[in-house]
Amino acid sequence: MRHYHIISRIAIYMLSVVLIIFGVFHFMYPRDLMVYVPAALIGGIMWAYFVGGAFVLVGISFLTNQYVKFTGYLLAVMLIFFIVSIHVPNYLNAGDADMRQLAFISILKDLAITGFALHIAAGAHHQHFHLEDSD
Repeated sequence: MRHYHIISRIAIYMLSVVLIIFGVFHFMYPRDLMVYVPAALIGGIMWAYFVGGAFVLVGISFLTNQYVKFTGYLLAVMLIFFIVSIHVPNYLNAGDADMRQLAFISILKDLAITGFALHIAAGAHHQHFHLEDSD
């Protein structure tokens, strides 16, 4: 069983590094990401920074094994929002076959990371939401 735990931690560390890199990319190239922000969402470039910060914080949370349940579920919700509000409309409205393929790959990537985040969050059974001091 210990072998499984070590491999599981390595997989979580790998995801953490990827999330942190995604987050840093959002901070380095926020204007490049603005084409993906839905026009109906007010705030503009702030969303690129917000999402970048969220990715970095989730990555750090997974690395340090702190608040994993909360950040795992939060990441899953955020990625499902991306799939529904960004990737599916891009897929449906793409005029070019290559753009449609990239949107489909983005849907699959975010869906896979969502599944991994949900698995990590559900496995953090030792972590609880402490909303009251009486828990």
